[in-house]
Amino acid sequence: MDLVVFLPLLIILGAFMFFASRRQKKAMQATIDLHESLTVGDRVHTTSGLEATITGVNDDSVDLEIAPGVVTTWMKLAVRDRIEAVDEDDEDYEDDTEVEDYEVGFNSAGASSASESLPIEKNNPDQVK
Repeated sequence: MDLVVFLPLLIILGAFMFFASRRQKKAMQATIDLHESLTVGDRVHTTSGLEATITGVNDDSVDLEIAPGVVTTWMKLAVRDRIEAVDEDDEDYEDDTEVEDYEVGFNSAGASSASESLPIEKNNPDQVK
């Protein structure tokens, strides 16, 4: 009788473990595919956040140029991802943020003096000075 009570919990736990391991296997395979496809001239990120260009590829290691003339050897496992070339002509987004034309200042008491830097129209009774 006690086993019947825990059966739904065990099924849910088993399904969770199955899908979690599937996702992990896909990520691991993607990393293996990346490491096998590395070629000379690729720009990459390392796991420590370094951006570099590959100058040589061996079985277990890659030579990375981290600055002009500075080449270091890293394990392939340290390569996190490839930096894709960005085409400047193909901009998929527009910057909708606009910067206002006035500045907000602060007086010696720390209070905002935004009203002093805003233009005030003459002969406008609705505008407070």
